[in-house]
Amino acid sequence: MREKADNFHIIARIYTDFPEKFGIPRQSNLVDSLKAKIIFEPHYRNPDAVRGLEGFSHIWLIWGFLDTKRDSWAPMVKPPRLGGNRRMGVFATRSPFRPNPIGLSSVRLELVELHPELGPVLYVAGADLMDRTPIYDIKPYLAYTDSHPEAMGGFADPVKDYGLKVDFPEELLEIIPRQHHEALYGVLEHDPRPSYQDDPERIYGLSFAGYNIRFTVKEGKLTVCEVTFM
Repeated sequence: MREKADNFHIIARIYTDFPEKFGIPRQSNLVDSLKAKIIFEPHYRNPDAVRGLEGFSHIWLIWGFLDTKRDSWAPMVKPPRLGGNRRMGVFATRSPFRPNPIGLSSVRLELVELHPELGPVLYVAGADLMDRTPIYDIKPYLAYTDSHPEAMGGFADPVKDYGLKVDFPEELLEIIPRQHHEALYGVLEHDPRPSYQDDPERIYGLSFAGYNIRFTVKEGKLTVCEVTFM
């Protein structure tokens, strides 16, 4: 019989430029130029709760995966960066399909704002989360204990530098506000496609910052072919 813990309380939600899962970086800080903000739920909008947080450059977010709840779990999953064909133990991956659909991300804390109506608002960079993802806890990142430069990355190390060359025609790029250019390039360079798909004729659509970006990928090059307002 499985033991069930008390339910978590949602303390906040993060607001990002990703209305859907497709295209979200596979890890936090892969695209450091991605901006987001965290707004606390009404019960937790107490400025005292974040007193001292402004002194930290990075924070940990403990959050819940959206749209991945299942009644059962599997001990093995197929990591996307291994092509979606090789199986690994679920606890050796960061797959969302876990016994408990909980994620952990470190992000850069850029600003703690005390809003007159929303209370404390946290502005962060480098988040790998879908828009309105629930946040269960926030903790300061401590470099002297949380950082391990000598750590081994297991099967993930060989693919950590994977990237695509991006061809983004200037007339299409101009449709998108300039403040989103750097982040969008970073998202495209890290290949938004599922790793098991490699059809050079297929046109993919990425929803980002209120725009739909359509593109193809062939021989390591991503070419944007259409940009439309959502």
